[in-house]
Amino acid sequence: MSGTTTARTWQGPSAPERLAILRSTKSIAIVGASDNPSRASYFVATYLLSSSPYDVYFVNPRATTILGRPVYKSLADLPVVPDLVDVFRRHDDLPGVAQEAVDVGAKTLWLQLGSWNEEAAGVAEAAGLKVVMDRCVKIEHARFHGGLHLAGFDTGVISSRRAPA
Repeated sequence: MSGTTTARTWQGPSAPERLAILRSTKSIAIVGASDNPSRASYFVATYLLSSSPYDVYFVNPRATTILGRPVYKSLADLPVVPDLVDVFRRHDDLPGVAQEAVDVGAKTLWLQLGSWNEEAAGVAEAAGLKVVMDRCVKIEHARFHGGLHLAGFDTGVISSRRAPA
């Protein structure tokens, strides 16, 4: 978010509220999903498919398959109404994606780590959607289900201190 001077005035859901969102979610649509393994959306998709209970759908108008699964051109093209729309798109695209999430009847708009757009939040909240911004679904899911190592692995350690060598 370097270069921006806009103050953050929107208040996001608390940790217990985010946990409730994830617990009530059955399906996730990843908008801006990529078939490039170096992209964050690919890493999140891999995690969600292998380590979460969610039905995962990919949205990208230029891709046809990601991780062996079909890719849809838009949220409106999905075979289901996603509970949660996880967005990996440029800042200026976010209000439009929020409107698409509203139009298809999603319950939650989730803007990934580094994404903050109060206009998009306003569009979604005005239509009754829950909104999470500047947080990663993968990190949040892992946080609530067993602890995280810096690399995203469960350490089994519940402490901020390193174990002695």
